[in-house]
Amino acid sequence: MILSRFTREFRPVAVGILVLLLLSIPRLPVAGFTRHTLPTSLSDQEFWELTERISEPDGYFRSNSGSTDNLLSNETMVSSVAAALADRVKPSGVYLGVGPEQNFTYIAAIHPQIAFIADIRRGNLLLHLMYKSIFEMSATRAEFVSRLFTRKQPAGLTAKSTGAELMSAYMRATPGDATAFKANLDAITDHLTKTRKLPLSTDDLAGVTYVYQNFYRFGPGISYASSSSGRPGASTYAQLMASKDVATGAERTYLASESNFAIVKTMESQNLIVPIVGDFAGPKALRAVSAYLKEHDAIVNAFYVSNVEQYLQGNGVWPKFCANVANMPLDMTSTFIRPSGGRATWFGAIAAEISNCASR
Repeated sequence: MILSRFTREFRPVAVGILVLLLLSIPRLPVAGFTRHTLPTSLSDQEFWELTERISEPDGYFRSNSGSTDNLLSNETMVSSVAAALADRVKPSGVYLGVGPEQNFTYIAAIHPQIAFIADIRRGNLLLHLMYKSIFEMSATRAEFVSRLFTRKQPAGLTAKSTGAELMSAYMRATPGDATAFKANLDAITDHLTKTRKLPLSTDDLAGVTYVYQNFYRFGPGISYASSSSGRPGASTYAQLMASKDVATGAERTYLASESNFAIVKTMESQNLIVPIVGDFAGPKALRAVSAYLKEHDAIVNAFYVSNVEQYLQGNGVWPKFCANVANMPLDMTSTFIRPSGGRATWFGAIAAEISNCASR
């Protein structure tokens, strides 16, 4: 079975390549979901009510590397996956993902109508709120990166600069001082609480501060485990944003072009990237997303699961995750995005996985 092959041959994401699995769920006809009623935007109140209604209580997770907050991915093949997604998944529809910034690259690749980003830790929701405010306040990629790391915008960057050129320039840029950092942080919190009027708690604001402090501390050299190890590491933000599709040599990240950046910025501005707190094997979050999508006659076009399934199997909650997936509105084009060791990208049907899932 495809699933057993995936489990036996799993390798760490940092050295692997993400794989796309074509989901085939015969119980849902494609024609039934061609005219969705998803919103073209959400009000601030609707956005926050949706986040709170779907979310589960804050959870805890420690990765194999020891990281407990996962402020950055370590997926070096992100551009290759984005290229494959753009070829396989039609624009519009629904994107569901987990974790930090790699989701923006996949969103830019398929341009969904709405996106939900789930994580068991509330800290990931706060990370995405930080990103949301910076996207909304920034007109260009250069301005975005300047705010993200509190570094003065280098001269010479243009709308045609590549992601690699952008990152190289900011790696050399002098970090802003404490006053500049505080001004940027105040702007972020003001945007969230005053402009967007999100009722963030004191703990939430402290979480946003923690996230932003780490991006300021490590700059574009921040890596997957920097916040836990206290030092830069492999697969830095700069390296990930400069990654290229192995087939074409083209950059495909969300910072590769102004057009990619604009897709994500527009969705953030329309409140259509919805961060939620949720356990993939939990009783509420994925079920609530499914219910919302069914209400709007929509399907999950792409579901990025990272390597979460490895942990779900190890924790003995695999059948619960399977049941949550089986409850989702899917069709024959719905696509999983998964890590796959060192294999090339390949596609397979999920019908056999669902039918045999609970027995694993």
